[in-house]
Amino acid sequence: MKNVLFITADQWRGSCLSTLGHRVQTPNLDQLAASGTLFKHHYANAVPCGPSRASLHTGMYLQNHRSGTNGTPLDARFTNWALEARASGYDPVLFGYTDTANDPRAFSADDPVLASYEGPLPGIRPIVPMGTFPDAWAAWLNSLGYEIPEPNWRLYTEKTNALEYEAGGTHSAPLKIPQEHHDTYFMVDRVIDFIDRSSQSFCIHLSLLRPHPPWVAPYPFNELYPPDELGDFVRAANVEEEAAQHPFLAEMLSKRHYRAPHQEDKLLRLKSSYYGLMTEVDTNLGRLFDHLKQAGHWDNTLIIFTSDHGEQIGDHHLLGKLGYFDASYHIPLIIRDPSAEAAGQHGKTVDVFTENIDIMPTLLGWLDIPAPTQCDGQSLLPIIRQGRPSGYWRDAAHWEYDFRDIPNGEAVESRLGLSPHQCTLNVIRTHTHKYVHFTQLPPLFFDLIKDPEELNNLANDPNYQSLVLEYAQKMLSWRMNHDEQTLTHLALTDDGVISRVAPRYASPSD
Repeated sequence: MKNVLFITADQWRGSCLSTLGHRVQTPNLDQLAASGTLFKHHYANAVPCGPSRASLHTGMYLQNHRSGTNGTPLDARFTNWALEARASGYDPVLFGYTDTANDPRAFSADDPVLASYEGPLPGIRPIVPMGTFPDAWAAWLNSLGYEIPEPNWRLYTEKTNALEYEAGGTHSAPLKIPQEHHDTYFMVDRVIDFIDRSSQSFCIHLSLLRPHPPWVAPYPFNELYPPDELGDFVRAANVEEEAAQHPFLAEMLSKRHYRAPHQEDKLLRLKSSYYGLMTEVDTNLGRLFDHLKQAGHWDNTLIIFTSDHGEQIGDHHLLGKLGYFDASYHIPLIIRDPSAEAAGQHGKTVDVFTENIDIMPTLLGWLDIPAPTQCDGQSLLPIIRQGRPSGYWRDAAHWEYDFRDIPNGEAVESRLGLSPHQCTLNVIRTHTHKYVHFTQLPPLFFDLIKDPEELNNLANDPNYQSLVLEYAQKMLSWRMNHDEQTLTHLALTDDGVISRVAPRYASPSD
């Protein structure tokens, strides 16, 4: 009997694991990595949540699924891992959210499903849906006697004696709700209950909100990381110097919700709470992993832990996930394959570039389900089981960002002198260099050996022009190689339909 536990955190930076030497305490994820495979150079393919999760769940680059912003519908013609698993007899269930904006062509104009982009992924059965309005959590808290604020999303933000607490110390005040009643604890408990009630194999997607804002952690997680020890920001000397790097960056830094607070003490408290929420997630995942072992499921359950994207948390004077910096796209990936084929590779760290588009073919492959031809990604099972790819592998990470602002009109477009279709950027990143291509704005180029902090744009440096051209050509080849190809492997002939499927990645000498 095969089980799947597919876990996503939200907004978790890839470096924030104690097994990688980071200050954040993640002992349970460290143990998962020690008994599985840790992918050190794993990247999201898009930001923010909706576009990134569209790539994660469909195995497709944004250039193909085209769900480019939160709220941009995901075309109903595309399949996903849940639909494929369900067609093969599994029952994929959801605890949390997938931020899937449904295709409006499949619904009447007044259908309430079109009033939110927080819909469930087609093919998945929601057990405990959670989103901006945490109704299930709120109902449970109400049953315990808590007074529920209006709107109920304020449950995420209400602190205990905030003014007195923060006036007398450096840490942020804790959430009013204790840790054993917090949303992360609640969600993990619901998964444990579901596993205990399951009479057959399970296929669970646990999508946790944390460490996504609001950055208000319950006690004692709010006090784990002294703010005055967290001032290691990657940034220019001031906002004005940072903004001078590029017109796009200047535009983002002009937005209040993207710009980090000017008050250093406030920013440090936010960072402390962000780290605290990570350790809270790790603590609760430890409870879940222990339960799998006690219930006899540990050795027949594929466990995947990753995130939808990263977080700037003050780097480059920014908050949130946006743009082209590594902090927004580099994310964790740990996979524990319990099969005998993988046993000899447990505890290994992988250095090749992997991307969220690889998750769908990996999950399906473990269930012995063929990956559909729409997938731009490749299964990671050969790496997990043999310690190396089965053939030529990508030599760079790739991501995209669509920064048009559909709900708020043309403000961004007009200030940058762009049309909505021109509000896009593409990134190709190797171990040594990084190229950022805008549809209409000037490019950027970084030497990551000399400038790992991405502070010095070399796109116009005469000494780097040959490299800039080389990387622009690499990007063009990558996009051409990943044009939508659902039917391009087929031909109608006198003998009927002939199929010839070739791998996406081929050796340059092939």
